Amino acid sequence: MFEVYKEELEKLKKDTHFRSIKDYGFKDGKYINLDGQNLINLSSNNYLGFADNEEITKEFLEFAGADYSFGSASARLLTGTLPVYKELEDLLCKMFKKDGALLFNSGYHANVGISSSVASKGDVIFSDKLNHASIIDGMKLSQAKFFRYQHNDMESLERLLIRERKNFNNAIIVTESVFSMDGDIADLQKIVELKKKYDCIMIVDEAHAFGVFGENGLGVSEVLNLTSEIDLIVGTFGKAIGSMGAFAVANKIIIDYLINKARSFIFSTALPPISIAFSKWVIQNKLSITFAKRQKMLELGKKLGSESHIIPVIIGGNFETEQMCKRLFDAGYFTLPIRPPTVPEGTSRIRLSLTTDIEERDLDKLCSITGLTDKITVSL
Repeated sequence: MFEVYKEELEKLKKDTHFRSIKDYGFKDGKYINLDGQNLINLSSNNYLGFADNEEITKEFLEFAGADYSFGSASARLLTGTLPVYKELEDLLCKMFKKDGALLFNSGYHANVGISSSVASKGDVIFSDKLNHASIIDGMKLSQAKFFRYQHNDMESLERLLIRERKNFNNAIIVTESVFSMDGDIADLQKIVELKKKYDCIMIVDEAHAFGVFGENGLGVSEVLNLTSEIDLIVGTFGKAIGSMGAFAVANKIIIDYLINKARSFIFSTALPPISIAFSKWVIQNKLSITFAKRQKMLELGKKLGSESHIIPVIIGGNFETEQMCKRLFDAGYFTLPIRPPTVPEGTSRIRLSLTTDIEERDLDKLCSITGLTDKITVSL
């Protein structure tokens, strides 16, 4: 009875789509230790180096002591909550100047729960074509109709709004701010204009921008002074903050609605209190002092031809991408191939993910190997 699964796995292997979980070890945020070889890690979302920083961990544990447990043992609507959850939500409200916030177990939980609940039968969602899989899955689980506009193409979005908005009750426009696989930035200013013009709710996923962009680390919306104009903002703790979990900030009506309707929140055991405490501690004590480092990292991204700290090196074929990763491995870089279905067919790539620990000199050889040197105007 397992033959169908075996056949599918063999097909994945033949097409170079097969994935497996590998055993890696991290060291000092910058290098990954693999088979005893130190490599520059360019595949992590640990943008600020907090996730595996021994000094940060030691300092937090000295602060936390035995005050926070390692398990919640229940969903938050039952017994799985403590004051620290509300303290973090209140902190996020204050930072974003919103009157409601809600914690989720991951960015996936957040986007699936939000997209599947805020739009109901008779409603419509307009989504950027390259939005994360979690947003797409949430839309599929909703009872709403959804349309995907061409990536970052505001004319494509407005054409859909003109054609379809009048046919539905509530309308939602959803986009990432920094796109996770391409590193480019959404035209949030124009989307704000369109959401007002066509009476829509606007949702922005700042997963890869929270903790990176803006003086306070709030994301692209802070840089553009748009946080008050965006109806619902999603962010994660599992990337720049070096912890786990995610959040949504919005007005209290939307947050109360999510508490009652978002199944990924209602039916999930809450994150461990110590993880919530760590996220809160990092945001309060460490995020603000990283501004100069974050700006330097973003400038390095610009030199490599990106709008952000994420640089896509599009190879095309799966096999060729894997071969490039092997070449980089031999040269001292740890990169992983990004293949369909994560990205469209024919666009397999290496996603270079910068951190604040990486210096220009670390990338000299990489630029030569990947051909990035030909794409930038500033010499590394």
